[in-house]
Amino acid sequence: MKIRLSDGTGARDYRFLAEDVDRHGNVRIYFRRKGEPKIRLTETPGTLAFDREYQRAFTGQHAELSAAPRRAVGARSAPETMRWLCEQYLASAAFRELDESTRRVRRRILDAICQRAGAFPFADMEPRHVAKIRDEKAATPEAANSYVKALRQLFVWACLPEYGHATKNPARDVGYLKSHNPEGHRVWSEEDVAKYEARHPIGTKARLTLDLFLYTGVRISDVVKLGPQLERAGKLIFNETKGRARIIKTHELPILPPLRASISTTPTGHLVYLATQGGHPYSVKGFSNWFARRCREAGLDAGLTAHGLRKLGAVRCVEAGATEHQLMALFGWSTTKQAALYTRNANRARLEAGAAPLLARAPPGTDTERSSNEIVPLLRAVRSGGTIRSKKP
Repeated sequence: MKIRLSDGTGARDYRFLAEDVDRHGNVRIYFRRKGEPKIRLTETPGTLAFDREYQRAFTGQHAELSAAPRRAVGARSAPETMRWLCEQYLASAAFRELDESTRRVRRRILDAICQRAGAFPFADMEPRHVAKIRDEKAATPEAANSYVKALRQLFVWACLPEYGHATKNPARDVGYLKSHNPEGHRVWSEEDVAKYEARHPIGTKARLTLDLFLYTGVRISDVVKLGPQLERAGKLIFNETKGRARIIKTHELPILPPLRASISTTPTGHLVYLATQGGHPYSVKGFSNWFARRCREAGLDAGLTAHGLRKLGAVRCVEAGATEHQLMALFGWSTTKQAALYTRNANRARLEAGAAPLLARAPPGTDTERSSNEIVPLLRAVRSGGTIRSKKP
């Protein structure tokens, strides 16, 4: 199997490797030599850690691949180790207050770190150790940065006076790797919207989905719960799903005429607008897959997602003159950072459009050419130390 190296120096051909996909769609890599049991390799392909793991499997040192086995149920971690600190954090009130999806992702990352460095004394952790953990995931910068974020939050909690487990945060000064996709989800263009609308006319569930995204600006986690029971006096009133464990954000969105027309002409569920064939609300993942199929039916690129429609809504608002605080209120952003990104891009586009005509030069001899290139006459020269006297009549 040929694997591209994470440092960008090329690729390397590894023998006896095979890929397998589990029932969740995760790709797993195994070392499989004929007549011998297969060995799963857990490190990120292309990294030095992966190469070392491969060499151990190749030379038959199978025991070393399980240097950090899962502990038996009820086993206690050694105090003052990384595993012990992670266990204290996962049992804390600060961790339980996080959103469910955040807890799930952070727990998985910390478990992976403990598999690698669980026995390491956390008091000895330094920025270089955090950077090493980050760099082993360099092939996927977003994943590498998530490890740094998780360690930052772990030590932020550990340094709190009421716990006092640590006195320094070794991940605080470790930078993030540059993302391969800094813009995130691709923004839909108006041509993409027109193409989707041509394939899914008004009155269909697919079209109502598009209208809900465009005329409310909500996330996919909120669009699946919108329905008639949330309508009050011509508005949709609901609590935002994301971050609700920390701050409850209540929205009161007016139902705009295009959205009202789409709702009125489309069969919907009793509790939610977008229901399954059995009349039940969608799960977020199930609805995401369903919407992706509708996009493919319209002939749209695979890179377009529901979040890209939300970004198009923000672009439309900015182009219509919305302020940063209006964007924050509508899209549920807590700071001006995200709103400033859209307004900055829009202002730059306006300035660019206004400056572009200045590049054009009028034909020689025209009034426009003379006025734009006319030389301003110099002031009359004055002798050094002299004065200008008016002429007597």
